[in-house]
Amino acid sequence: MNKITRILTVVVTCLAIGYFSGMVTRQAILDWYPTLVKPSFNPPNWVFAPVWSLLYVMMGVAAGLVWDKIEWNRPIIKKALTLFAIQLALNALWSYLFFGLHNPFLAGIEIVLLWLMIYETYLQFAKINKIAGYLLLPYFAWVSFATVLNISIWWLNK
Repeated sequence: MNKITRILTVVVTCLAIGYFSGMVTRQAILDWYPTLVKPSFNPPNWVFAPVWSLLYVMMGVAAGLVWDKIEWNRPIIKKALTLFAIQLALNALWSYLFFGLHNPFLAGIEIVLLWLMIYETYLQFAKINKIAGYLLLPYFAWVSFATVLNISIWWLNK
């Protein structure tokens, strides 16, 4: 498989996971989420879909660039891609916990684990391909913001 095919494979995978996460979110955005007290820095709802779409593309490109180095050092690449897969699963789980279960507390605990896993994935990716590492930084920043937002929503609604 060539580099472009690997990148496209992971981008499509990330976007698909984002789409399915969005399915859990859609109904809650209409009926549950508007009832919550939110902090003043809460972005408007329309911001989330384009931001997440861009982040999923960047994540996919990053993982594709790392995957393309598989012949360089298979064990290191497999470790990095395993961490990526774990953080991607945690990313999807957060939507289910927050929007599906309507549980900002549990989602708040989980997003801290997600944040730590993104950081570890970033460290591994940056060792393999600096551009792949850089591509994860906006995701890391957004999840940092989302962590503060999640915890604030929990605090205001407990």
